[in-house]
Amino acid sequence: MTQMEIELSSVKTEVMSMWNLVESQLQKVRTAMLHMDRDLAREVVLKEKRVNAFELKIDRDCENIFALFCPVAVDLRFLLAALKINSNLERIGDIAEGIARYVIENAGEFDHVIFQRTHLNQMFDEAINILQDTRIAFESEDTSLARSIFKRDEVLDTINVNALGIVADCIKENLDITKDALYVLSIIRKLERVGDQTKNMAEEIIFYVEAKVLKHVNKS
Repeated sequence: MTQMEIELSSVKTEVMSMWNLVESQLQKVRTAMLHMDRDLAREVVLKEKRVNAFELKIDRDCENIFALFCPVAVDLRFLLAALKINSNLERIGDIAEGIARYVIENAGEFDHVIFQRTHLNQMFDEAINILQDTRIAFESEDTSLARSIFKRDEVLDTINVNALGIVADCIKENLDITKDALYVLSIIRKLERVGDQTKNMAEEIIFYVEAKVLKHVNKS
């Protein structure tokens, strides 16, 4: 392997490590939310610093490769994709931290009836699943798997669109759950953004492997 190939391989390893950490953050915050485990939520908040450290290191390493080797073609596309994926992963880490703070701030227990009616559990599971599959697509350079993410994200979009009306109905039926209902609505909005970030990463995988730009293109 050339020195540039070694450096590129190292960047891919770093991105995969960051990806695994961000997945773990989402999984932990889901558990913390379901069981109101505030200690676990605090762990998620603390580990956000590691996500941020990963982002900074990957940025620096990519910049160094640009400066030292002037990559072209597929190597250039890989680095550009890695930088954008890095940024999207950091934002998902921020989202996990934000949900963890909701758990910490809520003095009581979440009303699980709202979880059921809004399909929040299903949304959380699908957000984690598509993030995992996008990681697999990146690792294996599988553009077919990357393309499947666009359709699967529609599940998150649908739950998000329906959530406002469902939450409004829950509040009308029982004003005592207003605070919980608003927390749930905020979590749903955040998970919808996880889907958007994951779609962005799927686009970058296709750009890197196939040299096709899908931004602002109808992917249906």
